[in-house]
Amino acid sequence: MIDHCVNGFRAAGIAAGIKPNGEKDMGLIFSETPANVAGVFTRNQIQAAPVVLDRDRISSGVSQAVIVNSGIANCCTGEQGMQDAVAMTRVTAEHLDLNSDRVLVSSTGVIGTRLPMEMIEIAIPRLVAEARPDGFIDFAEAIMTTDTVPKLVTRRSVLNGTPFTVTGTAKGAGMIHPDMATMLAFICTDAGATAGELQSILKTGVERSLNRITIDGDTSTNDTTLLLANGRSGAILRTEKDRELLRETVHEVMEMLARLLVKDGEGATKLVTITVKGAPSRQSAHTVADTVAKSALVKTALFGEDANWGRIVAAVGRAGVPIEPDQIKVFFDDVLVFTNGGGVDEVGEERITNVLKQPEYTITIDLGLGLSQVTVLTCDLSVDYIRINADYRT
Repeated sequence: MIDHCVNGFRAAGIAAGIKPNGEKDMGLIFSETPANVAGVFTRNQIQAAPVVLDRDRISSGVSQAVIVNSGIANCCTGEQGMQDAVAMTRVTAEHLDLNSDRVLVSSTGVIGTRLPMEMIEIAIPRLVAEARPDGFIDFAEAIMTTDTVPKLVTRRSVLNGTPFTVTGTAKGAGMIHPDMATMLAFICTDAGATAGELQSILKTGVERSLNRITIDGDTSTNDTTLLLANGRSGAILRTEKDRELLRETVHEVMEMLARLLVKDGEGATKLVTITVKGAPSRQSAHTVADTVAKSALVKTALFGEDANWGRIVAAVGRAGVPIEPDQIKVFFDDVLVFTNGGGVDEVGEERITNVLKQPEYTITIDLGLGLSQVTVLTCDLSVDYIRINADYRT
């Protein structure tokens, strides 16, 4: 069994009664000492109360706890919603003996519904009491909504002879598209780093991982990713080489979380890597990859295990990036299916079908116009996606 403990951090997850099915719905992460913190948030102009509150509080660069509920988003709930978010942090702070501005809050779930504050305030003391070093798995379960499995990743490394740990957890199976971090994600490390160093690490990590995934093209009102570092391991950043080691370790955790999120996309049966290479710039490569990855026609073909390369090249053509159609090549794994402006007739249907029946594979699009390359992750669009989202509130 993987050890997800991080020096000086405790976590918990419990069922408070917010979800009618009795599943865990409240989580807590607590650093025994003040932790430096960085955050990245949704760019959606409709923003939940917890997002607004956290944006303000992380400006201090220091935090010590994060309280999270699932089932209700606390979004579009007016001034009362902000009061409820503040109350969640205040009650948590009281039971942790902290100043309330050291507590951050996140919510996820149905938009437009008030939080059951009496239920939440009763649950918080129990949540605090149950927080323990090995509680991250319970926390990961507590923040789930339509997720089918918890997402929890831990990596360990050694900095100048001192071991340190990075543990990250995330939730998100729908409303996932690159426009920040597209879900809730919380990353904790016992390495020491300033808030500025953490913000730099987090920003570049998001661009490499959480902004390179799409499930359905929608971006939530509650998207939040937080990175906390309490320095309890004694591993302190002193040089650029030290910063690079921490950056690589955090990014590895984030990239794995991104992969787990897409793999568990609502109704998904395929995890598909879209790689665009041979582009004149990274931006043009990213634009093409993103257009293909979020195309509903492409995604339904992936579900049907249909080698419909026509939908792929049509998406490339409408991406708004200059192309030379006769230069484009399309591969399913290593099978070339499109080149010189048309399909490859000699490719056997069975060979292509064997690729498309795999749970994970890569579609490579070579534009033949340059040296830049970008990869994004997507999934198929299945009948179950419609079923899940048709009755999400009920």
